[in-house]
Amino acid sequence: MGRGKLRIYLGAAPGVGKTYAMLSEAHRRVERGADCVVGFVEHHGRPRTEVMLHGLEQVPRRQLPYRGAEFTEMDVDAVLARRPAIALVDELAHTNVPGSRNAKRWQDVEELLRAGIDVVSTVNIQHLESLGDVVESITGVRQRETVPDEVVRRADQIELVDMSPQALRRRMAHGNIYQSDKVDAALSNYFRPGNLTALRELALLWVADRADEYLQQYRGEHGIRSTWQARERIVVGLTGGPEGRTLIRRASRMAAKGSGSEILAVYIARSDGLTAASPKELAVQRTLVEDLGGTFHHVIGDNVPEALLEFARGVNATQIVLGSSRRKAWQYVFGPGVGATVARDSGPDLDVHIVTHEEVARGRGLPVVRSAARLGRPRIIAGWIVGILLPALLAVLLTHVNADPGLANEMLLFLSLTVAAALLGGLWPALASAAFGSLLLNYFFAPPVHRFTVSDPKNIVAIAVFFGVAVSVASVVDLAARRTHQAARLRAESEILSFLAGSVLRGETALDALLERVRETFAMESVALLERTSDVEPWKRAGSVGPRPVDRPEEADVDMPIGDHMALALSGRVLPAEDRRVLGAFAAQAAVVLDRQRLVGEAEEARRLAEGNRIRTALLAAVSHDLRTPLASIKASVSSLRSDDVDWSEEDRAELLEGIEDGADRLDHLVGNLLDMSRLQTGTVTPLIREIDLDEVVPMALGGVPEDSVVLDIPETLPMVAVDPGLLERSVANVVENAVKYSPADERVLVRASHLGDRVEVRVVDRGPGVPEEAKDRIFAPFQRHGDAPRGAGVGLGLAVARGFAEAMDGTLAAEDTPGGGLTMVLTLRAAPRDSGPERADERETENETETETERSAPDDGVAAGADDPIDLDPVRQKAGPQ
Repeated sequence: MGRGKLRIYLGAAPGVGKTYAMLSEAHRRVERGADCVVGFVEHHGRPRTEVMLHGLEQVPRRQLPYRGAEFTEMDVDAVLARRPAIALVDELAHTNVPGSRNAKRWQDVEELLRAGIDVVSTVNIQHLESLGDVVESITGVRQRETVPDEVVRRADQIELVDMSPQALRRRMAHGNIYQSDKVDAALSNYFRPGNLTALRELALLWVADRADEYLQQYRGEHGIRSTWQARERIVVGLTGGPEGRTLIRRASRMAAKGSGSEILAVYIARSDGLTAASPKELAVQRTLVEDLGGTFHHVIGDNVPEALLEFARGVNATQIVLGSSRRKAWQYVFGPGVGATVARDSGPDLDVHIVTHEEVARGRGLPVVRSAARLGRPRIIAGWIVGILLPALLAVLLTHVNADPGLANEMLLFLSLTVAAALLGGLWPALASAAFGSLLLNYFFAPPVHRFTVSDPKNIVAIAVFFGVAVSVASVVDLAARRTHQAARLRAESEILSFLAGSVLRGETALDALLERVRETFAMESVALLERTSDVEPWKRAGSVGPRPVDRPEEADVDMPIGDHMALALSGRVLPAEDRRVLGAFAAQAAVVLDRQRLVGEAEEARRLAEGNRIRTALLAAVSHDLRTPLASIKASVSSLRSDDVDWSEEDRAELLEGIEDGADRLDHLVGNLLDMSRLQTGTVTPLIREIDLDEVVPMALGGVPEDSVVLDIPETLPMVAVDPGLLERSVANVVENAVKYSPADERVLVRASHLGDRVEVRVVDRGPGVPEEAKDRIFAPFQRHGDAPRGAGVGLGLAVARGFAEAMDGTLAAEDTPGGGLTMVLTLRAAPRDSGPERADERETENETETETERSAPDDGVAAGADDPIDLDPVRQKAGPQ
């Protein structure tokens, strides 16, 4: 049974018609005879959407009780039992009611897909996880219901449902999205034209990126090398010279003229006489291009123009930016230069920009000497033409001129052609030219002419010397070319290894990034790092880049073993033997990076285990002392009450029962703080933020202290705070009880609130002994009690829990000295926006089209609109002492 296909209607903003489009598609499929059912669709009271549900089979929803109310969610089991061909599941980012099969609806969809059921779903652009901060900065509203980007990216089809801001606002004004009493608030807040325009741009760019991924995949699968100018991609060719910064900035200005343009800077290290580049300058240019939002690439190519064009076509570039040549005029005798060659061979699909700069014509050092080892087919053909065809033409020319230059001069002319053949085509064309030239000299110029005999012994010696000199010169020229090639190649390899070592020093330990660099350096299709635990176990991919990576070393074009049970496998072409040295360095570095990543994970796990061991050790100490003390008191009181040989008076019984109650309260406080600390350590505390007045929470937090021990000063003019009331109550209770515990009996603790900017401060001031400066942070650590005061009835968790809850609500808790002696605890909270109230509430209701029945029916139970993973915090709301 194969996996089902996922189609997503992506909305640019709430109300653009995603659900309507999904239902329209469902009707079309039903008309074509497809088995299509509605798993879950929310019409939000919109008549036109509700009408579209008619005629479609709907799977009954599942009823779930939550905090005294009934809610409905998609019944995954019922959909799986029905096994339709297609299921409609609305609101992919929705958070299910606690008690559901999965926490998120996209997880429900994954189950349906694994069961082979095709799913059609909807989601808004603002619910993508990666865009949460961007959307909040635009709209001022934090989206708490999100879906991982990868879930949407894996969809087989993504269709953008778009609408202009003006049309969407008209739809809103006509009452087609929300009820009339909410329209004005929505139009003036979340649905402002600027907000809608920005959300629309986000959606268009995100879908464009996804379409680009599809396009690259299609081009790779079909082997398309020509450029499709669907998007501006600007490739900047760097030489490592000082003009590179000018080229990068020029390309950045060009990219800024078109939205969505990309910059790709590429440095090609060629192996046939590369002019030395400055590693420092390349590092500066790499930083510059990355700061401008581009990417830097390092590629080895034997022919720089060909490598540059191949790279540009491989990334589907539309423009190439090159600098004017730094060569002097006389150096052009060695070739037209990279810029001219690229412009000539780019074809009609690539625009080449030659940018002037201050280094033009200032020289590039010594002229480039071409290698004889990897000359390419055109150079070798040219060598054979010069070595064979030109001597024949020279012989014809010399036989038809009247003047006789003499055999010595004729030999020099033939020798010059042999040297030229060696320079162009290497050793074999030169040897052939020497042999062919000797025959021509013997036949046309050594008496008797037109015969392959020599009558004069001196001419025999001359021809033999000519052949020997020609062979020697050709060998020397070829050897020099080979040495030049080897030196240039070693220089190129050293540059690659220098970049590799630099990446280690810079801490670039991402395995995928290293494998991508291998793929770019050797121009491969895909690279995979394979490993196995033993010789009989199958290979597994520890990491891979590129399409269709291999699963076994035998399937790869290039296999580089790393130890006994690891290998680097490359697909795309067969590498020459001399490339394997650099590849071996990459392979060793890949193994190191993989080990480092695993060591980092193991170190993090060891740190967590060590922290857990420390907590467990402290917990055992607490159980052995602090928990046993109230238990001993309770046990003694109960044993006394059960004693038959003592006749207790009513006062004595009341005192013993009071002791039992006090001991039980202390145990309850201790266990509550231990549980809260455990939840903070494991990261399972999820605050349910809502706007509330401080005077509704702080007085409730004082129930655990004597009534006359605290002075409360909370002005009525304070703004509301955005907090979780239960967590705030617990934090304040712990801090206040800690202050009361250390305050003198005749001094009362002051609890005062004030407003500063977008923050509200709650100060708990005591006149106790205070805390030294070096211990102010340590008192917030778990199981820490300053001075280990004997009056402390806890295990040192009260302040740690208070700070943890404060930070969970985007607040802070810090300790300061009280002027005149004592300690002041400062609890800083986030103030609610100034426009909070009925209008703000309407905005929160309209900002999320995926408002669920849970959110509409239980706003006072801590399930805020768009809340992510709501949990029951009732146990947290119990007051406990600052242990």
